Order: sequence, then C-alpha cells, then structure tokens
Amino acid sequence: MKKHSIIATAILTALSTGNAYAAQITGKVIDSNKQPISGAKVHLHGKKQSVITDRFGKFSINTDSDSQLHITKNNFIDQRVDIKADQGNVLVSLEPSSVESIVVYASALHKNNLEMASPVSVLSGDELKKQAKPTLGETLKGQPGINASYFGPVSSSPIIRGLDGPRVKITQNGLDSSDASRIGPDHATTNESLAAEQIEVLRGPATLLYGSGAIGGVVNVVDNRIPTDIIDTTTGAVGYSFDTISNTNTYAALLETGKDGFNFHFDGVVRNGKDYDTPAYPSQEEHGDHDEHETHEEHSEHEDHEEHEENETLLTTVPNTFIDSQQVNFGTSYVTDHLTVGFSFGRIDTDYGIPAHNHAHHDHDHDHSQHADDEHVDDDHENEEHSEENVFARVKQDRWQALFNYALHNDYIENINVKAGFTDYQHSEIEGGTVGTTFKNKTSELRTSVEHKLAGWHGIIGYHFSDSDYEAQGAEAFTPATETMSHAIYVLEEKQFGDFTLEVGARVEDYQLSSVITESSHEEHDHDHDHDHDHDEHDENRLFAYELNQTNMSYSIGGVYNYTNGQNIAINISHSERSPLTAELLSNGTHIATSTYELGLSYHLEDGEAHFEPEDIQQEVSTNFDISFRKFTGDFGYTLNFFYNDVENYYYQENTGLIYSAEHGIEEADHEHEGALPVYQFKSQDAELYGFELDTHYKLNEENTVKLFADSITAKLKDSSYLPRIPSNKIGVKYEYALDNLVADLTVTRYASQNNIASYESKTAGYTLVDFSMQYDFELAGNDVMAYFNIDNLTDELGFVHTSVIKEQAPLPGRNFKVGVRAFF
Repeated sequence: MKKHSIIATAILTALSTGNAYAAQITGKVIDSNKQPISGAKVHLHGKKQSVITDRFGKFSINTDSDSQLHITKNNFIDQRVDIKADQGNVLVSLEPSSVESIVVYASALHKNNLEMASPVSVLSGDELKKQAKPTLGETLKGQPGINASYFGPVSSSPIIRGLDGPRVKITQNGLDSSDASRIGPDHATTNESLAAEQIEVLRGPATLLYGSGAIGGVVNVVDNRIPTDIIDTTTGAVGYSFDTISNTNTYAALLETGKDGFNFHFDGVVRNGKDYDTPAYPSQEEHGDHDEHETHEEHSEHEDHEEHEENETLLTTVPNTFIDSQQVNFGTSYVTDHLTVGFSFGRIDTDYGIPAHNHAHHDHDHDHSQHADDEHVDDDHENEEHSEENVFARVKQDRWQALFNYALHNDYIENINVKAGFTDYQHSEIEGGTVGTTFKNKTSELRTSVEHKLAGWHGIIGYHFSDSDYEAQGAEAFTPATETMSHAIYVLEEKQFGDFTLEVGARVEDYQLSSVITESSHEEHDHDHDHDHDHDEHDENRLFAYELNQTNMSYSIGGVYNYTNGQNIAINISHSERSPLTAELLSNGTHIATSTYELGLSYHLEDGEAHFEPEDIQQEVSTNFDISFRKFTGDFGYTLNFFYNDVENYYYQENTGLIYSAEHGIEEADHEHEGALPVYQFKSQDAELYGFELDTHYKLNEENTVKLFADSITAKLKDSSYLPRIPSNKIGVKYEYALDNLVADLTVTRYASQNNIASYESKTAGYTLVDFSMQYDFELAGNDVMAYFNIDNLTDELGFVHTSVIKEQAPLPGRNFKVGVRAFF
C-alpha cells in the first residue's frame, strides 16, 4: 500500500503543476526539393500523442510551454525543432535517408534506430505485412544478427547473436509477453506479427529497462491496441493471404474510431493451415532420435537423394505441423493534450502440431476450435484425425494491459508514465484426445517511470515489478511449480555535448524464486533397479520449500558521435547480471519435445542418482562491447556492427553421457534399453561470443536499389569447445525495383555450413534460399489497396536449420507461393 500511495501522490502533484494555457503550433513539413511530405509524424516532446501531416504536409499541434517538435517519416532523417509556445508557425525540412529511420518505442527516450548507442533494427509497414509469418522467429530471421530456433514454422523463437530462450525478452508494447516460449523450443510465442505496427529488435543487453531476462536482447512488438493519439475519424483495414506450401489461409482485420478524445481499437487475425511441404528428405524413424543426441554423417548438401538406400523412407511433408489460430484485441483510451489513459484486452486461441512427437502424417483440415477445453477431448472427429501417436499443442492466453500517461511539460518533469499488465497463459499438449501435460503461467507486471530534464540531462527514472506464477502438470512436467518475483529501480540518462551524445544507465533488481521440491523428484531412483518399485505415501509427502534470492546489477555507458553530416559512430559498454530461471535451475524429468532427460543446475549426479544440492548458485554475468559505424545520407548507406560478449557462469546444457529410462532410472550409456533418453544437465562455465552484422544500401537510381547484408557469430566456452546450436553465418543480396505504384525485389541468402559444433552435435550443411516478392498499390472504390505476391525458396532448396533441436525431422519449407491483398478504408 505504501508503494501505491507514493505513486498516487506523485501523480496528483504532477497534475497540479501543469500550465493552464494552451497555444496552437501550425506548420508544414517539406523535403529537400521543397515538396510537401504527407504522413510525417509530429510529436511534441514530453507528451504521449502525436499528429500526422496531411497531403499538403501541414499539421497543427497544441502546446502550453516552450518545447521541442520531433518530426519523423520513413526514409527521411528525423528532425528535432525547438519551438516557443507563442511561435505560431514553423517550417520543417527533412533530408532523405539511405537507411530506413524509424522511432524505436523500446528505447524510452524517443530515439530512432540511427541515434541509439546500442544496435537496433525495426521491421514495419508494408515490409512487415509481406514478411509476417505465424511466429516471431520466422518473421525476423532474415535480419542481420537474427535467427530462429525453428521447431517447425509454427513454433519458432528469435535468436539474437546466438542467444535465445531465457536470455531474449519478448515484449508487447514494452510489457512481457508472459508465455512459455522461454521454457522450451516447442512452445510458440504468442505475438502476432500481422497485428503489429512494427517489431523492434534491440541487440545486445537491454537489461536496464527490461530486466535480467534481456541479457541477450529484446524483441518488442508494437501495436496500437491502446490508442495514444486523438482519433476523430473511422479507419480500418482488411487483409487476406494464401500460402500454397501448407494451404494456409490468413485473414486479418483492423478498425479504429474515436470522438471527443475517446478512442476505440479492434484487430483480429485468423490463420488455418495444414502440414507444410518440403523437398524429399529421409525419415528419421529408422535412425533413432534427434541428431543432437547421436553422431552420424552429415548429408552432403542434401541434394542427391538417389544415393539413399532403396529401403529408406523419403518424406515430402513434415508431419504434424498444422496451425489453427484465432486472435482478437480490443482497446480503448481517452486522450487530451496532457492526459492519456487506456485499457486493452487480447485473447489468443491456437492449436498447432508438434512435429517431434509424431510418427505419421495426418490431414488436419478440420475445425480445432470445436475441441473441448477440459482434461479429455471427446470429439470423435478429432480422435480420427489425431492418432494416438500425434501430439498437438493448444495455447490459450488472456492479456490485459493498462496505460496512464500525464505530460506536465514543465522545466523539470516532462511526463509520468504507468504501464500495467496481467497475463493468464495456458499451454496444453494433447495426444490421442487426452491432455498429457499442461503448462500455466500467470504474470502481473507494473512499470512506472518519470521522464525529466535536469542540468542539461534528459532521462527517465523508473520502478519495475514482475510476478510470475508458473506450473506444469502431467507427463512432461520436468520443472516444478515456481513463483518468480522481481522488484527493480532503474535510471537512464543522456546529455549532448556538441556532436556527441553521452548515454549512461543503471538498474538494481531484487530477484526471488521460490518453489516446493519433492523428495521423489530427486530420489525416485534410489532403489534396486532389478525390482519394480512404487513410491509409498511417505515418499510422496516429503516436501520442502526452496528459495533463491539474488540481487542483479546492470549498468552501461555509451555514446553516439556524429562526426560529419549523415555519419556517426556508436559505442556501448554494458555489464549485466542474470539469475537462472526454473528450467535452468530446477529441471528434473523427461522433456519429450527434445527427447532428453533434463537436470537443472541445482542437481548433482553421483553413481546414477540426482541429488538436490542448490548451494552456491552463481549469477550469469555478461560484459558486452558494441561498436557501430553508420552512414545514412546519399545514395550509399550502411550499418556495420561489431560485438564482443564475455560471459561468466554461462548456463548451457551438457550431455552427461548417461541415459534414462522409466524402468531403470539414470545409468551408464552402455546399457541399452528401448526408449532410453540421453541425460542432459545445465552447467555453468565462462564463455565468449563475438561477431559482426552488416547491412548496406546502394541506390543506383530512382528505380533501382541493391542491398547487401551479412552476419557472423562465434560462440564458445573458455576451454575452446563450442556451444551447442550456434546459428550458421549468412550473407545475402537483395535487388529492389520501384516504379510508380509497383515494387518488386529478389533476395538471395546463403547460409553457410556449420562445422563449429559441440561434442554431441552433427555438422549441418549450407544451403541457399532465393525469395521473390512483388507489391502493387492501387485505388478501388475510393479505398487504397495493396496487393502482393511472394515466392519463398524459389529453387525448392532442401535446408536444415542448425539451431533446431529437431533439425533432421523438420527441414525448411520448400517452394511456396503466397498471394495477399490488404485494403484500407
């Protein structure tokens, strides 16, 4: 109660200090040829809302004190203009940018991607709509430095510079997505790309604002479900697309309206698809489990399938990779010159196949929405379609968000911002019509910050609270129920010294993890393996509480030096600390999706027995160095990032050389038992990751542009052994042609072979993907319409993803034709 009283007092104090008068600033935005720029966003510094220039480049915005206008437009360099409250009119000229310039909401200080000390990339607009896939990983994997975990195309999470899972924070409008995608690779993210306005990827540690779970980076999905601008008309969009590779139909709709400052938002996406096709590849049924857990020969470029033995089965479809998804979001807000307050609700209901669990192909052209929600699915039709060997996931999520922002606009405090969210997530894995395992996660989150100016410094001071209540029940419940709570205070400040902008920040986070451990979870095999054994009631009741309390410190210093017009150098050094999550710390059980038996950091193996010994758990400590070179004016532009990340106590899974079976427990691998799984345990050891990212643009003339992109990552332990499942290096070239309303591009991406492998991995051959897309904008019945046509994997190349734990069972999709249309009204 004391915490909430302090916040309420601060808000009431802020409300009483606002100025009483208001003036209107009018203006016009033009380009270097003095032509008006329509659709430019004009934001008054310190306030939440913004206005958009009309087709004549004109705008008007209210202010009640001297301030600064921030004018942004894609493909132009941002402009900041100081204004007086009584200025009346202003003329703003924007210079074209050879590198796309977009304001990054996750930056917190209203910076664009070319102004930040740490590297960031943004996917937005028409490009986002064309590239949108069912998962974030597949949507973003073409960006330099970004890859995907790939558990099939319907469960694929982003990998940033070789880091994923609990090291990459996935957020929706700055608040945690709070799904179970950080627990295992078969758990899909719950963020829909088609509903987003833009997707931002912050490379390197972003722990200052987002906590220790962002030690590897942040993916922030930005939408307008809580409108922050005054809407005085009714607008919307409808879209449809079809993919031939999996007969996937996708429908999307958006509607926004408002009156007198009251706004309403709705968006929805429906996606239905079958199992996806691929070039012929060998079935792994005859070869055992996933290749990460055995050693076998690398396929030589995976091209000449005639060399396979005649009795080897070839597949042309990846079984059990269907998707049936529905998502809706509702939001409302009230916006005035100073105040923005709003609320939103979103619901996700998705069924998708889990390829690692199945052994036969089945059609999934049916209505999964008819499935029951209880522990047993009674629908006879479903039982016919999903054999007992077929497993699919059912994801349900309800998400509430609230926003309060008050702009004071005085000499010291610019605005007070409060964000709150609650997420109720459930992920069930269903086999033969029966729920086998259910994962639940309820998360509450509060983020409040004060943006201020003081002695030439501009920054924010904030408080961040998160409480996650996780549990798993069923056959795959390899982690115990756990509550994870954190409280943090953070500060981020910047100051300009001529052409150099200095940025410093720090965060102190109190991290608390609590769980109840059962004796049977670590002593269940303490018996004679030659005799059957049942747990007696005494064993089942031997419980004890476990708590982990740690303080995580993060801080950074960086700067951007604009050494000449349109060029800068950015340097950032950061120190971040992270505590282990439940799966890393307390795992003890069979993880069916990865075909392993997993043990956490807190267990000690001795004579085939796992003993719970959680003493001396050390934090993962990252020291990261980034340097970026950017050129963003003229016909030639580029962004080149170099990074080095030194990590103490890096958490990773190691093959123990032991195997596990339900009958015999954990024992040496020289014992052969049907269905036995390799035992993997989380260890901590010092590691280093380093590499580069390159993105260049050369405009040949008004119609033709060539882009070159590449990335490289090396990740290994300090003992020189390589970390598992490190992404392959990639290099690509993209040719774009634009004439009037037509835009077409051809992209060729080469993924190198991956030979830097852990001891229990196999090498992965390289492959080349060729993609083509074409977009045409036209007007129909007075409405703007965008039609597009994509060909993915034009050459029908067979490719295996090294970062996937089921790479041999789930190759990349083959040639895919996609047609889509989106109409705006």
